[in-house]
Amino acid sequence: MTALSVNINKIATLRNSRGGDVPDVLTAVDTCVAAGAQGITVHPREDERHIRPKDVTDIAERLKEINSQKTPTIEYNIEGDPRPDLIDMVLHTKPTQCTLVPVVAGEITSHTVWDIRKDGDLLKPIIAALKDAGIRVSLFSGTDLEQIARTRDIGADRIELYTAPYAMAETEAEIRCEFALLETAAAKAAELGLGVNAGHDLNLDNLPLMQKLPGLLEVSIGHHLMADALYIGMEAAVKAYRRALGQQTT
Repeated sequence: MTALSVNINKIATLRNSRGGDVPDVLTAVDTCVAAGAQGITVHPREDERHIRPKDVTDIAERLKEINSQKTPTIEYNIEGDPRPDLIDMVLHTKPTQCTLVPVVAGEITSHTVWDIRKDGDLLKPIIAALKDAGIRVSLFSGTDLEQIARTRDIGADRIELYTAPYAMAETEAEIRCEFALLETAAAKAAELGLGVNAGHDLNLDNLPLMQKLPGLLEVSIGHHLMADALYIGMEAAVKAYRRALGQQTT
């Protein structure tokens, strides 16, 4: 089964636009878990425009409480650039997974994958420190096979395939082409012993085909799921995305 990890950044974006604690990120976590999500993802950016350090800690405590009473456990995925304060935050909270993502100044959302040729020496000791703390490490990745091989060489456990080119494809030919690149990349990762995650601009229309991606372990979805939740509610949206992944819901 491909796990659904719900990115709740947008809940914090809405809260921060007004101040106070409405909507509440912990209530969003509870709702997603109750609807059957297998994970929660956050991306605490340096500018704190959505998820803040206190949220990271509060969510870790809430998931610890939930997981003390629940099997299988709900995974916690913290993603972001490997700046010192973020790595300290991750080492302190000890999530299930840390997804390292390059950040470009002024970007609205992440849209750049790692160049391991250039960044591998920076990432290797950080990956080692996270793994020594018992944290699984995933790197935001494109479909370049050499880069995927280098990702294995610097010690990462998984890649998260950047799916925006696939999601933005319009014609059937474009969709087939982009999905074929994802398939080849996923197969290469599996051959190398890397786990495969995926994310970015996945929605109810393009998600079903992702079920055919070899060895896909997890998708992380935020923006489109939250947009759908505005119309049909959070619980219904989480269940709809689970069904799009082939999961049974009640």
